[in-house]
Amino acid sequence: MPVEDAVPHVPVMLDEVVGYLSPKPGGRYLDGTLGLAGHSLGLLRASGGKAELVCLDRDEEALALARERLKEFPGQAKSFYLPFSEFESALAEAGWDSLDGAVLDLGVSSLQLDEAERGFSFMADGPLDMRMDATSDMDSARVLVNRERVEELKRIIRDLGGEPLGGKIARAIVRAREQAEITTTSRLAEIVSRAYPPDRRREARNHPATRTFMALRMAVNQEIEELKTFLERIVQYLKPGARVAIISFHSAEDREVKESFRYWAKGCRCPIEQAFCTCDRTPLLRILTKKPQLPTQLEMDRNPRSRSAKLRVAERLAPAGEAK
Repeated sequence: MPVEDAVPHVPVMLDEVVGYLSPKPGGRYLDGTLGLAGHSLGLLRASGGKAELVCLDRDEEALALARERLKEFPGQAKSFYLPFSEFESALAEAGWDSLDGAVLDLGVSSLQLDEAERGFSFMADGPLDMRMDATSDMDSARVLVNRERVEELKRIIRDLGGEPLGGKIARAIVRAREQAEITTTSRLAEIVSRAYPPDRRREARNHPATRTFMALRMAVNQEIEELKTFLERIVQYLKPGARVAIISFHSAEDREVKESFRYWAKGCRCPIEQAFCTCDRTPLLRILTKKPQLPTQLEMDRNPRSRSAKLRVAERLAPAGEAK
């Protein structure tokens, strides 16, 4: 069975990403979150198959499937089993010192969500894992929920999940694990659901465990830390005119992208009370999306998982006094 049929895959905001990056023949592009290669294939097709890509993913299963799909353009994409925060290693191995564009899609792939044994979803029972790289020595969600103190669980669920009942849920988890270790997604989902007051449970648009599962996944995979590292390093690799496009699905991720773009787009950083600039800093980025771009209604209807997506894009500026 062809990979296309075996694993249905709908890349989020593909037309928008391709439109902003405008891939050109001979251009060099980074896809830091390869997944099932949806954005990479879109970039290659838009370039007439003549762009070059470096692609990263830390999920071995997804990487193997993506490599099969990328055979449509033999020799045009180099793929690496790495998290996107380590993109510099991949560029060095490829012999690249600059980029014409870069894209990150920070969402969890359908492949990960739909496999119960990966432990990402409360919709099907499975082991409580949530590691994007299932072979890594990182702590799984099972370790976190059974080890962390109540205050740390509260912080994770409240800050990463945006869950107002973070404290109540954290206390419920600690009480439950005193009776027996929490090892499955279904048991954790049940604990979280029971922590919700009945009226809020009835009125909730989504499953009560949605935010808690997202928060634990982000903590397990250190997703905010990964993003910060990428944002701190990517600008120096972008050629003048090159663009970086980042799709986020969570307010904390979107905030990191927004604040980083603003930092690099700001020139002088001298104290406001200082009369003259002494830092001689010039802007390195131009923000192209003053507000995050959202999926169209048509896309959300076709792919409900795109509903919370936000796209931000910035363009590398030429150094002061230098032509683009």
